[in-house]
Amino acid sequence: MWERDAFPSLLPRHAIVLKQSLLRTPCYGWYARKMRMIAIDRSAGAKAIRTMAAEAGRALDENRPIVIFPEGTRRKPGATADYKPGVAALYALLKVPCVPVAHNSGLFWSGFWKRPGTLLVEVLEPIPPGLPPRKFSEALHPPLRPPTHRHLAAAPGKPIPD
Repeated sequence: MWERDAFPSLLPRHAIVLKQSLLRTPCYGWYARKMRMIAIDRSAGAKAIRTMAAEAGRALDENRPIVIFPEGTRRKPGATADYKPGVAALYALLKVPCVPVAHNSGLFWSGFWKRPGTLLVEVLEPIPPGLPPRKFSEALHPPLRPPTHRHLAAAPGKPIPD
């Protein structure tokens, strides 16, 4: 939830890849349509990736940065990562750098519930375009773990939830 509210300030004119069902959410769905976010039907398999890539290509043509969450859904802080194929597919098809971001927002935002605390965000080194899929995964997945765990541990009095 934090990312949804923060990215308009951090990355003006961005395009978030989101699940199509979010377009039916009052207020946010209207906003997502108006801002031309990239909605995908996750049950559509390969077609969803083609649609996502085409819409992301159009956004890039308009100089809009693409925001994609590699896990495709919220997970509890500290949970084992489960990266979906969409991020690697966009990286390969669009031939653009990928800029990973680590944060600890899951400790303070859960659905509509918010708790006090200091949200830490770290922008990691960009991954240059053109890596083979396995090298891209190695450049994305392991480097995200240390800063994410460091940010989770830095939240005083906030144990990592089960």
